[in-house]
Amino acid sequence: MESRPRTLWLRTEPLHAVIYFDEECRGIGRSVGLKGFWTGYFATRTAPMGRIGPEAATAALGVFAPGMVARTLPDAWRTVTPERLIELRARLAAGALRHVVPGIDSLAGRLVPPLTAMVADASPLARPVFAANRPLCDRTDPVESLWQLTTALREFRGDAHVAALADHGLDAPEALVLAAATDRVPREGIRLDRGWSEAEWADAEERLRSRGLIDAESAATPRGHRERDLVEDTTDRLAARLLRPLAESAVDELLAALEPPARQVLGAELLPFPNPIGLPRPF
Repeated sequence: MESRPRTLWLRTEPLHAVIYFDEECRGIGRSVGLKGFWTGYFATRTAPMGRIGPEAATAALGVFAPGMVARTLPDAWRTVTPERLIELRARLAAGALRHVVPGIDSLAGRLVPPLTAMVADASPLARPVFAANRPLCDRTDPVESLWQLTTALREFRGDAHVAALADHGLDAPEALVLAAATDRVPREGIRLDRGWSEAEWADAEERLRSRGLIDAESAATPRGHRERDLVEDTTDRLAARLLRPLAESAVDELLAALEPPARQVLGAELLPFPNPIGLPRPF
């Protein structure tokens, strides 16, 4: 049985993820004059942090190659302001949710209050991406609020995950190699999506091999599986802080209410499986 913190992620991540996989959302960057999907991705995802530069963005996002980030930031801010992207992403994400989840407006009225309580209670300390998204959740449109709240929650968990990787002594390419070796993400796709060269990937594999985490064929060893499970357990433990303001019964009610819209998003086949965010098909 999944823990409550993990179930929360499994049932909010699909709602947030329309921003990456809905066709119109994927075109945000191009619609404002940015070149290519990844320029739009980095600018849109980091927009809540203001006109951030590549060093801080790379550190906050955790697993992208520095050169990949540096090719997009800070140049993107010469074309579009963070404020414009914040508004545009919320509007388009809400539109995507309305398209695939009939009745999402009514459901938002039920989901927004407990999600708001969780976001308001969570500490922003050592959670840079969450801290930037937290003030953006109070929106006039209820579905925009719902999307922004799920975004804040997933960024809280994402910040926790980056901390967990560092705590377990994994750098960015090592974390991805181990995730691929344990079949959480597609190997070749994740290397390219996160901007690492074949040589950088091979070097990370060698470092993990020397620590007994992967074998000669780059498959995870039993020790590697245990280490990756510990990273997830640490992430779940840190993310459990989100549940503190709600009684257990209220948490269970929230998770039950989130299940149908999450299933509808996944059923719309916007997200590929496997996918680079590591979201499994069943939840």
